[in-house]
Amino acid sequence: MSVSPHSFFENVVAQDPAPGAQRDVPDAGTCTHLTGADHVASLTAALGSLNGQLDVLDEWGRLLAGVLTGEGRGRLLAAGNGGSAAQAQHLTAELVGRYRADRPPFSAICLTAETSSLTAIANDYPADELFARQVEAHGRSGDVLILLSTSGRSPNAVAAARRARECGITTLAMTGPAPNPLAAVADDAVCIDSPWTATVQECHLVALHLVCAAFDAAVLAEPARVPTRPSLGTAR
Repeated sequence: MSVSPHSFFENVVAQDPAPGAQRDVPDAGTCTHLTGADHVASLTAALGSLNGQLDVLDEWGRLLAGVLTGEGRGRLLAAGNGGSAAQAQHLTAELVGRYRADRPPFSAICLTAETSSLTAIANDYPADELFARQVEAHGRSGDVLILLSTSGRSPNAVAAARRARECGITTLAMTGPAPNPLAAVADDAVCIDSPWTATVQECHLVALHLVCAAFDAAVLAEPARVPTRPSLGTAR
């Protein structure tokens, strides 16, 4: 006997928890996908682990402010694979452009956006050198490297962190659940406790914005660390 679409959706709604009710997150080991409600429940649970690391993110923002506005005017390097590559580029754009308040631009390079360098390195060197060689080229002692990896096991990210240590560069890592190789080799790490890649990436984006907010607060605190120039279009 066929079931009308109307009856089908009534049955689905009847089986679904009421809005706002506690929902268990499916086990990633036995489930290959999440429904919309599952996804939100997964994100809500993962944000709990991020909430316990807010002080670390504030400290990262202040560290970046000290390095980028210091006498040496240091630099931020950032990298990741796949979706994390886009987030690394998002971070550097916030520093070269702005996050919320208007402020001077700062030096920040996304290593995953250097397409000619990436393809040349991938063509001539082992895959693990993809970011590490760029770190050695662009980084200077005292600079900061932020690496994003949802698994914390990306070989090219781990190699970049090791190269950064050899060059005197501070490495900060955003990863999935700990322990993992990248968190172990980094100077500090924020680890999101979720088995779902999308959920980890979403929490990483929140974490990046919190770093940017802490960075701006430190840079714009009185007395200002750097002079503010007139923005384009401002009468001189």
